[in-house]
Amino acid sequence: MASTPVVSRRPPVRPARPPARRRRRGPGRSLVPFAVLAVLIAVVGLTWQHRTDDEAPARAAGCSVPGSDLALTTEQSANAATIAAVARSRGLPPRATVIALATAQQESRLRNLDYGDRDSLGLFQQRPSQGWGSPEQVQDPVYAAGKFFDHLVEVPGWETGDLTTVADAVQRSAFPLAYRQWTGMAESLAPVLLSDQPGQFSCSFTPAAGVAPVAERAPAITDAVRREAGTPTLEDGVVSVAGAGWPEASWAVAHAERFQLTAVVMDGWRWTPGSGWETTPSAFALPLQLHLD
Repeated sequence: MASTPVVSRRPPVRPARPPARRRRRGPGRSLVPFAVLAVLIAVVGLTWQHRTDDEAPARAAGCSVPGSDLALTTEQSANAATIAAVARSRGLPPRATVIALATAQQESRLRNLDYGDRDSLGLFQQRPSQGWGSPEQVQDPVYAAGKFFDHLVEVPGWETGDLTTVADAVQRSAFPLAYRQWTGMAESLAPVLLSDQPGQFSCSFTPAAGVAPVAERAPAITDAVRREAGTPTLEDGVVSVAGAGWPEASWAVAHAERFQLTAVVMDGWRWTPGSGWETTPSAFALPLQLHLD
């Protein structure tokens, strides 16, 4: 269908407007916007300084090994300390802790996972369907570490054998050589967690707001101490562990964020989340103390 032609019309020509005159401003008026801007910057600066003074940034949570670039989260450290504690309670040599740490690092990155390949769960990704225990048990780090050691000590030559070969003999992994890459990490961490020297392992974190009262937190910490570190005695917000040594003190520091401990005191030393380990002469001859308030 043809379209009707459209006749275009030129718009009427408008007379040109004379150029606008520029109004000259005196020096006083030209500085006013800059003065206002300077005042705003000063106000913002004072406000920022006030916020900075009143609101200190949260301290990054984490744990470290002196003389090493190894760094772990507080979750990883707590699980590593539990593995070391279980090995120590069984009288196993340090090599057992090294192998277990490397294995758990490969399997879960030292996290107590509630998922995995097929029905694998927990630190060591143990499978309930393969006889490792119930889902609840294999997600209990103490139980999981114990089951790993049960199988480890049955491997011929485990104390001197190649780490990845020994670990795979326990785990039966689809990636049998993967454990080897964590040998250095495990060999750096295990001696520190097992050391009887003061202040070898330290963690830092910002205490949580709205922490539950001591009476509500005490049962969990005393139960954990009883299972992993010794016999606890609770009095006035302090859990004392008679006969404990530096491995137990390192265990307490590794679990400090989990239980929101305010201090750990041991044999002339005091640890706090903000300052780490410091010498405290008044603490000599005291048992290991875990402060909850």
